[in-house]
Amino acid sequence: MSSSETRQVKVLDNILKANDYLARRLRRDWTEQGTFVVNLLSSPGSGKTSLLEATLPTLQQRLRVGVLEGDLETERDAERIRAKGIPALQITTGGTCHLESHMIEQAWEQLRREGPFDILFIENVGNLVCPASYDLGEHLRAVLLSVPEGDDKPAKYPKAFRSADACLITKCDLLPHFDFDLDAARRQAQDLRPDMQLFQTSATSGQGLDEWLDFVDVRFREVRSGGAGRESGASAQAATT
Repeated sequence: MSSSETRQVKVLDNILKANDYLARRLRRDWTEQGTFVVNLLSSPGSGKTSLLEATLPTLQQRLRVGVLEGDLETERDAERIRAKGIPALQITTGGTCHLESHMIEQAWEQLRREGPFDILFIENVGNLVCPASYDLGEHLRAVLLSVPEGDDKPAKYPKAFRSADACLITKCDLLPHFDFDLDAARRQAQDLRPDMQLFQTSATSGQGLDEWLDFVDVRFREVRSGGAGRESGASAQAATT
């Protein structure tokens, strides 16, 4: 390895260490405040915002819910969530392909003024590579895989799936129109993370959304009753490729 490559590795290592240090502090603070945090990862267009639009109004009937939206540009996703009556703040990253814990800390300081919140959803930037390495202080990480993307994404992007607690196979109403092998997708995901929870969902038909919300509710109550959630952070889970 050349000296320049060695420096790059050291810089990245220092960035991740600083990120994880802040993420642990955020998770501790959220746990103490009683705010349960969910981080959603996926490729662009996999349906993260549609999933939130379809499920948050139901959660909002009994819990106080907020959303931090991550994207390279525009306020469009936050506007869609606010149209549902849910407080949402957009984080525009410019050219950065992922969210980092310092971005979350700054955005949370603004959004919390509309709280308090029982559950905070973070919609990460659409990308299955970089976001997998950055812990944001979440208690639960879920990765979305849409039917039009193909069933080979877990094998191609192992960090994203290995670091996730749950996988939602989205847009399942389109299964008749695509060559997507559900069994293969499930097998690849659980080979990477045997304890991963899998859900077959459709924001259009409503398939699997109740099961997903039940799972979120169970994890929410576990943290509320004293569980700490993702103690080791995302980078530890994703360290092995």
